[in-house]
Amino acid sequence: MPLPSIYKSETSQQLLARIDALKPDSKALWGKMNVAQMLAHLCVPYEQIKGENTEQVPWYLKLFLKLFLKNLLTNEAPYLKNARTAPSFLKVNEHDFEIEKNRLKTYILEIERMGAQELCQRPSLSLGILNETEWNNMLYKHLDHHLRQFGV
Repeated sequence: MPLPSIYKSETSQQLLARIDALKPDSKALWGKMNVAQMLAHLCVPYEQIKGENTEQVPWYLKLFLKLFLKNLLTNEAPYLKNARTAPSFLKVNEHDFEIEKNRLKTYILEIERMGAQELCQRPSLSLGILNETEWNNMLYKHLDHHLRQFGV
């Protein structure tokens, strides 16, 4: 079954409501991040899309990701609990819950406004050019995975 479309207002509003259900003391059902770190972690792909984070993936890791993990990252199957993340996505410092929550909400709305056509013109730093469905699946299921991690 196709994942909800990040390009539609209805999906954005559902995601924003789930984010608003989080509290600064929300506890993870799995994993090591606290809720503020998780929100900062979720901002990373949007920072990359917007050109705010241009940390390059080493060529050998990029090749590995494209050959072996691209389908896993962009298909409709949910991510596994406790799966490892890329070093550039790790958030171990303290983060301000409200700041990270508001940043993430802003990014979600910016991607909705940007739309598929514009988004597809921006390559992923680790996977290169993605089509509309690949971008949608990767961004939506990443959000969904971590919102479920915190019970929303």
